[in-house]
Amino acid sequence: MWYKVRASKDRYEFHLVDYKTGKKEPLFDREKLTAALAEIGAAKLKLDELSPDQFHLSEDRMSLKFPWNNQTLIYNRLDHSVSIAKPDKATAFQLEDSQPVHFQARKENPWKAYKEGTKLILEDREKKEKFELGSDDKETYYSGPYLFSPDFTKLVCVRVKLGEKHDVTVIESSPRTQLQPKVRILENYRKPGDAITILKPRLFDLATKKEIPISDKLFENPYDFEDRTLSWNSDSSQFTFEYNQRGHQVYRVLSVDAKTGAVRAIVNEETKTFFEYSGKKYIHWYDNKQKLLWMSERSGWNHLYRIDASTGSVLNPVTQGNWVVRSIVRTDDEKGQIWLNVGGIYPEQDPYYLHQIRVNYDGTGLVKLTEGDGSHFVTYSPDRKYILDRYSRVDMAPKTELRDAETGKLISVLETADDSDLKRMGWRSPERFVAKGRDGQTDIYGVVYRPMNFDPSKKYPVIENIYAGPQGAFVPKIFRAYDRKAEYAELGFIVVQIDGMGTSFRSKAFHDVCWKNLGDAGFPDRILWLKALAEKYPQVDLTRVGIFGGSAGGQNALGALLRHPDFYKVAVADCGCHDNRMDKIWWNELWMGWPVGKEYEEASNVVNAHKLQGKLLLTVGEIDSNVDPASTMQVVNALIKANKDFDMIVVPGGNHGVGETPYMNRRRMDFFVRHLLGVEPRAN
Repeated sequence: MWYKVRASKDRYEFHLVDYKTGKKEPLFDREKLTAALAEIGAAKLKLDELSPDQFHLSEDRMSLKFPWNNQTLIYNRLDHSVSIAKPDKATAFQLEDSQPVHFQARKENPWKAYKEGTKLILEDREKKEKFELGSDDKETYYSGPYLFSPDFTKLVCVRVKLGEKHDVTVIESSPRTQLQPKVRILENYRKPGDAITILKPRLFDLATKKEIPISDKLFENPYDFEDRTLSWNSDSSQFTFEYNQRGHQVYRVLSVDAKTGAVRAIVNEETKTFFEYSGKKYIHWYDNKQKLLWMSERSGWNHLYRIDASTGSVLNPVTQGNWVVRSIVRTDDEKGQIWLNVGGIYPEQDPYYLHQIRVNYDGTGLVKLTEGDGSHFVTYSPDRKYILDRYSRVDMAPKTELRDAETGKLISVLETADDSDLKRMGWRSPERFVAKGRDGQTDIYGVVYRPMNFDPSKKYPVIENIYAGPQGAFVPKIFRAYDRKAEYAELGFIVVQIDGMGTSFRSKAFHDVCWKNLGDAGFPDRILWLKALAEKYPQVDLTRVGIFGGSAGGQNALGALLRHPDFYKVAVADCGCHDNRMDKIWWNELWMGWPVGKEYEEASNVVNAHKLQGKLLLTVGEIDSNVDPASTMQVVNALIKANKDFDMIVVPGGNHGVGETPYMNRRRMDFFVRHLLGVEPRAN
């Protein structure tokens, strides 16, 4: 392998590495190559501007090809000469004495199925005859996919009953193309509690042209129906599909007998809180659909299980322990092995750090392919015998290692990035900080940013950047030379970011804190974390704490002032989903449940707006297409009715996330400077 590395501010180096030994050498001698280029009139070629994939190394490693001026140059690595390659001639060839190629013929589908109005039509392609299948019901209609069994004796399609149409209307006050305001419609923006479209599979026998009834007892109330999950077994004996029950507390993998229509559950996930289908669902069929790998948090941690498709019984856990599977990298059914990104597999490290492992389908032979203290990103060699492992932390510049892909054994450390120039300029890396959460046992992880001119003898107000969306975890884990939070620190603040309970990638119990409880936003953990920080560092001034965030973070930021005014004093909330009944259906019903209950009202910033204390800046884009901008305006209405003071900026033509624009970022900075530092910002 060969790669390019920045060796100094204005110089790159190209290295060649032998996989087996890890030995590294220059890909070329820069001085001699530069001189040779000049001799053939290619002095203007800038080597540093070439990328590694523009070089092509010969099999014996003795010559190197690379492009220049619509030509190909050849560099001799022995004598360091350079020549211009001759154009390749097109080679004409003819296959002689070739043997005929045999293809396995697939039986041609004699049928065609389609929708005609609300009716399902079956057409015999050969006889050109049409048949009407199913009943004519004006409230429902048949839809694809129209899946024929492999032997073309059965047909599965979907019956659709339309739900409530919910469009959101917004006004763009200052469109670029006209003077007058423009009405914009966000179509089918369903919200929690709306009547949704119901889709259910239907089965037909093509010989009799009759429907085979299927009991929907096991899929009575679907939230949605993903067409891609519908598939036939190769022997046409059954078809399978996945069922996500509305409310997201039941998720099933179902099998339907093609002859009888009998339905059984291969996988049945039922939980008292939520099954996170959006981020933690994984299914992999193998062995001709006789077995499957399935992801579940049934043990209290996110893991994989091997399941017998004929009985639904768990053959074995593929992974297990007090750590979590984060994502699937690759499967190999022939070897019965799976490669995974995981978190928490090294108990002594930050549980959010990504590591890669390999394990057998039967749960044996687990191999940790990475090990360094940091978050890892792995690249495989083309033959998958070696890996490049690049890892870092917020306080450690990246390291790149060459490892054996079978054992994970370290072959060599290829590069260790050098951040000394940054440090000489006064740059400070964020500090990792850990404190106990509300239960007194669970570690809560966060980062701390200080200004470059930090003075240990001074007190600094605190700003928290918050996003407590349950779909992920958000504290930075990898090295960055620049982070926006550091920009805020330079104004004279200590800036923090924390992942409290209710966010993802930890135990199921840690995650479940968000269930019907988005107003919590992990604040009991965040406040304890900040108090622990102040106890360790007297420079932290907890009498002046500000907070900001966007979207779910906007809901969280305002919620801090409404629910914890004794701790948080200043908030900037951008495009917040301030009432979960006003936001998109899938995200909010997943965490807040269905039917819509009193929990939605309890979590609402609109309902609780009268409790406002402290300084508040609300920002929103007038044509936000992600979170209905009316959600912010309803907060404004409630604040006015409660006679509360606040600031607000509505951005004409602004969409979701206007808080990240340069103007709004500056206004947010000004707001914190004014109300936490007590200084009037310099006028622009």
